[in-house]
Amino acid sequence: MTAATAAVLGASLVAPPAIGAPPTSDEPITDPIPEDPEPAELGLVLSEYAQLPETDTTPPTDDKRLMRHNRINYIGDVPDGSGRQYVPDLNGPIYLLDDGQQHEYLDLRDHDEHFFSGRGMGSGAGFITFHPEFEKNGKFYTVHSVGEEGIAAAEPTYPNQPDSVVQSVVTEWTADDPGADTFSGTHREIFRYGFGTYTHAVQQIDFNPTAEPGDEDYGLLYMAVGDGGIGLDTDIPQDLSEPGGKIFRIDPEGDNGPNGQYGIPPSNPFVGKKDALGEIYALGMRDPHRFTWDPEGKHEMYLGHIGQRALEAVYQVEKGDNLGWAEREGRFVFDPETQCALFPFPPDDAKYGYTYPVAAYDHDPPYNWPCNEDSGHALSGGQVYRGDAHPELEGKYIFGDLVDGEVFSTETDEMRRGAGRAPITQVQLFDDDGKRMRMSDFVGDGRVDLRFGSDTEGELYLLAKANGKIWKVTDVKEAEPTEVTDAVSENLVSHYDFERPFAVDGAKENDQGSANTLLDLINGGEDMRVDDGAFPGSNNALELKQVNPGEVGNDDWKAGVWDGDANGVESLEAFNAVDGITVMGWVKMTGENPSPDPSAGDPDARYNSVGLAGVLSGESDGHDVRALLELIEVDGEMRLVALGRRLDDGESQTFAAQQDWRELLPQGEWVHLAATFDYTTGEMALYRNGEPVPGFYVQDGDPWQVDGSPTSATNPRGIKIGGSYPQNSQEKNPCNCRMDSLMFLDKAADADTIAEQYARFQGN
Repeated sequence: MTAATAAVLGASLVAPPAIGAPPTSDEPITDPIPEDPEPAELGLVLSEYAQLPETDTTPPTDDKRLMRHNRINYIGDVPDGSGRQYVPDLNGPIYLLDDGQQHEYLDLRDHDEHFFSGRGMGSGAGFITFHPEFEKNGKFYTVHSVGEEGIAAAEPTYPNQPDSVVQSVVTEWTADDPGADTFSGTHREIFRYGFGTYTHAVQQIDFNPTAEPGDEDYGLLYMAVGDGGIGLDTDIPQDLSEPGGKIFRIDPEGDNGPNGQYGIPPSNPFVGKKDALGEIYALGMRDPHRFTWDPEGKHEMYLGHIGQRALEAVYQVEKGDNLGWAEREGRFVFDPETQCALFPFPPDDAKYGYTYPVAAYDHDPPYNWPCNEDSGHALSGGQVYRGDAHPELEGKYIFGDLVDGEVFSTETDEMRRGAGRAPITQVQLFDDDGKRMRMSDFVGDGRVDLRFGSDTEGELYLLAKANGKIWKVTDVKEAEPTEVTDAVSENLVSHYDFERPFAVDGAKENDQGSANTLLDLINGGEDMRVDDGAFPGSNNALELKQVNPGEVGNDDWKAGVWDGDANGVESLEAFNAVDGITVMGWVKMTGENPSPDPSAGDPDARYNSVGLAGVLSGESDGHDVRALLELIEVDGEMRLVALGRRLDDGESQTFAAQQDWRELLPQGEWVHLAATFDYTTGEMALYRNGEPVPGFYVQDGDPWQVDGSPTSATNPRGIKIGGSYPQNSQEKNPCNCRMDSLMFLDKAADADTIAEQYARFQGN
């Protein structure tokens, strides 16, 4: 921070009320928000509202994050009473929706030869907003980006960031006929500024729709100017002489700006301050992605701010605020050299006058994903619901994660400046038929690219770039209970329901258990996640199969977690010196089992096992297990078994079902199985559809050497599903089957717990 900047901040910003006594230790904080969002009591019913055309980037890109059906990013009402709605597409077109009809109103690609949308998540036609008197004056405003040729072609309003590669251009358009379906008229450039990377340029531009003629805010244009991706290494977000990392407020009809193309409102907080840009309304931001105003009450302005590596935050923004970036991330100290952790406030934090979030959630990156890399989270700022159709939503701020499509809500009367974070709830979604779905189900992709919009009636819309669709919230219904019972949840180490692809890499599945460990979908990747469900509320299942039965290879579809070093998978330490384990989940046989064994050299040879799911031992090579549910040959006959090992260097014990496995697992039928292992007593058990399965122990004597002690004090080397060797070094015991909602518990669950869990799956 420059000395001039510090002087201006000290003179002009008021410190917020103290939020208790902040911790003052220098210890890093790796989990800044330990609590997860609670399940909401209500769910949203989404009805498909519009399908927008497919578009491509300019120039073409090979960045899969930009290769979407289109890149629509907002829906709002034209402020002329016509009921028309506008939808910008980052790839260039701007559409009007009018009573079910779509019109391409304007394509920015046709008006700027240097138009650029081929690199950077926000590049292209970023936003459109209409002057509050559009019906009379025909004026509206857009922001779009140009590449390096465009940067060279025109002078910027303020000096570009060093080595700029993309530039944001704000344009005023004047329509000859404001009521026309397609634009004709004139335009003029009012602002241009270049950024040092392809990220965090000018995002939303908008007018305050709650302002009325005579109000200070009426007719003033807000511009969310990102830090250009260089806020980590510079003080630009804190430097009042630089545009980056700020929200601007300008008068598009004025002329006292630096280029004479817009005005600087005299009521802006830094007007007249030495070395400060008068356009600045608020500062200290990384990526001020979306903002909105509460249509009622005091018309508070809420900003959805995209964070770096740790958390996503919602701010209530007022004139002159400093959000603290990059000195702060949320309510924590940020150090660019240590992006895997945040730090507590210093004792003198209040003197800086930073404004802190009113709501936030953290990233909680998976254990086996680098903490300093993108873990697939970015807050999509939402809307305060003030419509009449759904009184249950009154006063809720509905927002989400634009990457994975999770939808959240919080109460506006709990989002108070200077107070603690408002509680966040996770909102369930349903289709028109009342079927529970996730946004990834609605769009058919693990990366959703979710946005929110609203109309003048205060009703809520959701948009997705993944399939280019818009949905309207048409109903609200009571949320369904989680599929996991409280008793199971207490000991749930890992849970894979195949409804939650990892947004950064669809070939990995998120873990809903305490271990937070990504599951690799091996050889088939995201294609292994198929449209099928074992129980009401499930939409996806895991497909497992032998790919080439006649060839020795390494291409079978299986899944797993693996770390072959001496410490094993540290996130699975709950299975280290554990008294008991439970492995359970849904299985449906879909093909030939057991599979042909191509390594035997005999076309009639079959593997002697069918791998289902298990926890590996601490010294496993990818095959040996601590707890396993599978089909295995016992005395020449294939049986459903629980196979466990207490000591890594000890013998295994097998508990085999008496009933024919083909009766227990009929072809094409979903069956819920569970296997329990109590290492302190030597007891094992099998369950089918919540009921115990009679069986017998295969090994005589005491192979576990039971003495009341737990297992070996080693971390498992992983989890295997649908066959051995999750490190994918070789093939063995494939399963031609599907699986759903696999759970691994650090306790030998009793019969009641398993029966209750099965009943929960059935909706009881």
